[in-house]
Amino acid sequence: MTQLADPVQDAPVGPVSVPRLPRPSRKTLHGLCWAGLSVLIFAGWFVVTRFSVTRELRLWDVTALRFGIGAVILFPVLLRGSGRISGKQWGEGLLYACLWGMPFVLAVALGLQLTSAGRAAAVTPTLMPVFVGLFAWVFLKEKQGWGRWLGYLAIVIGLVCMIAGGASAHGVANPVGILALITAAAMWAVYTLLFRRSALTPVQAAALICFWSAVLFLPIYLVAGLSRLALASPGEIALQAFYQGVLMSGVAIVSFNRSVALLGPSAATAIIALIPAVAALTAIPVLGELPSWEEGIALLAVVGGVLLAARPKRPAAVPSTTTTARQQP
Repeated sequence: MTQLADPVQDAPVGPVSVPRLPRPSRKTLHGLCWAGLSVLIFAGWFVVTRFSVTRELRLWDVTALRFGIGAVILFPVLLRGSGRISGKQWGEGLLYACLWGMPFVLAVALGLQLTSAGRAAAVTPTLMPVFVGLFAWVFLKEKQGWGRWLGYLAIVIGLVCMIAGGASAHGVANPVGILALITAAAMWAVYTLLFRRSALTPVQAAALICFWSAVLFLPIYLVAGLSRLALASPGEIALQAFYQGVLMSGVAIVSFNRSVALLGPSAATAIIALIPAVAALTAIPVLGELPSWEEGIALLAVVGGVLLAARPKRPAAVPSTTTTARQQP
């Protein structure tokens, strides 16, 4: 007998498609742009702050300018008609201000006083994504994947090597200053995870952080007579007012919140770990601080860890229609 041809099996099959890595979506590209802007502003903050605190101004003045001017600029956001803040959100904003507002700035400021700008820029931004991944894994049961764990390990090793390498050139780091910087990193990480579940917009969160920080800090600043603004030049005050009050309290917080919303906390905070490298490069022409070769190698390890930790998770494989058709009886 003549064997009948199977029309399904004998049907011409097109060329087998080679799996390709998915192109970054527009959402991912926008998130990377917001994260990059945050890195540039945060990295410059360590350099600009170090520039002033080694002259006439003190960290108290920097904190007052940051949140005082930021609160004035962003306060109208809290009073808009349809988007007015509820009582619950005001309380949420107070929590955010305690995590990433005035206490965070003062913790970093203490680290700047007791260590150096390079070490402060290395410890806090570098450990923050590590804390995010660890807290998300422990408390939220989020799987990080071996790639991210390797990235976190590389970041920590690079940080340890950076501090050890800088000891020969700058002296042994003050343990209290390092502890303050580590605490600031943990506070930043908790804020990042909480904000992901918040109904507040990035601008509203920035406005609440500035408002509550100003309310908590400015009365102490004025009553205790901590101001040294009268001793600084108008140019220095203008520089700090613009950078601290506009860029840090407004643009940087909004851009970071946008990057978290678009990329997710793990990827966004891993990119933030690039701040030490950018700050070190910026400090060379501005402050004349040249890192040692050991610190340079450690920075490369940090960058490698960032690239691993910032990798997006692979989507689950979806069987192709051709394969499904072939497997049908």
